[in-house]
Amino acid sequence: MSSTPHDPFYSSPFGPFYRRHTPYMVQPEYRIYEMNKRLQSRTEDSDNLWWDAFATEFFEDDATLTLSFCLEDGPKRYTIGRTLIPRYFSTVFEGGVTDLYYILKHSKESYHNSSITVDCDQCAMVTQHGKPMFTKVCTEGRLIVEFTFDDLMRIKTWHFTIRQYRELVPRSILAMHAQDPQVLDQLSKNITRMGLTNFTLNYLRLCVILEPMQELMSRHKTYNLSPRDCLKTCLFQKWQRMVAPPAEPTRQPTTKRRKRKNSTSSTSNSSAGNNANSTGSKKKTPAANLSLSSQGLGAIPNCSLNPGRDGDLCHSTAVTPSGQFKEKH
Repeated sequence: MSSTPHDPFYSSPFGPFYRRHTPYMVQPEYRIYEMNKRLQSRTEDSDNLWWDAFATEFFEDDATLTLSFCLEDGPKRYTIGRTLIPRYFSTVFEGGVTDLYYILKHSKESYHNSSITVDCDQCAMVTQHGKPMFTKVCTEGRLIVEFTFDDLMRIKTWHFTIRQYRELVPRSILAMHAQDPQVLDQLSKNITRMGLTNFTLNYLRLCVILEPMQELMSRHKTYNLSPRDCLKTCLFQKWQRMVAPPAEPTRQPTTKRRKRKNSTSSTSNSSAGNNANSTGSKKKTPAANLSLSSQGLGAIPNCSLNPGRDGDLCHSTAVTPSGQFKEKH
């Protein structure tokens, strides 16, 4: 069978420089595979810097991770931010887990303008436990992951809804302790709750307190303020946002200039000038109130459809220099 240019192993007779390179496109599921490989490369000496680098590689700066499951006391839902995600993965291994990876089956992809969403209804989180006993835990549920549609393809949202879990113990261990009822009784007990260790569950409960405090911690780190001052400034800013009215579009005031009439008129037009002065005095009566501002008084018109005390439709409120209000009719 001869090779064709469409064959990935095709070699051009003109040399390697004339061969067309296949475009490299990372699929969303392949990013989950890369994350599994990175988790498998973890060692016992992996510190917080290693986990921060792991989260930076696979999660966006504003990413969120959500876990939903049901315990004996009811349904639970925990959502943590980007700063708490590295610690979440480290607590999984601190609870006795030696290996962690995710298996996606029959996932569906949907493309949007700036993101790619992967919806897998048959997702399995597999953890291998070395203590307190050798056990393999398969946690099954629905995983919805939203990736950024760019070269990095990092995770924006991670939502794993746990439906059921299974703890598998090798038959060799059961046969080894078949004559020891105490060990068999210990092997029959679950070592996780809905596939999660006690270390992870305690950390998720702690995140309920830590998540709202992220703003205080970042403010303390940025401005080097005391915890009490950080709390005061955060509460004051939230109070301002609650009290402040919604912003309205600013309109530029239209300024109308009035032409001043010349006071020096001829004697022949004296009668017309007197009539103009009389009408001008009637038009300037509203402007006379504006001169109060030079004396420290401000007139604020307040018109309503209900008549005032004297039957007028409009009355004004004057502000004295001392800050008191007076009503003028």
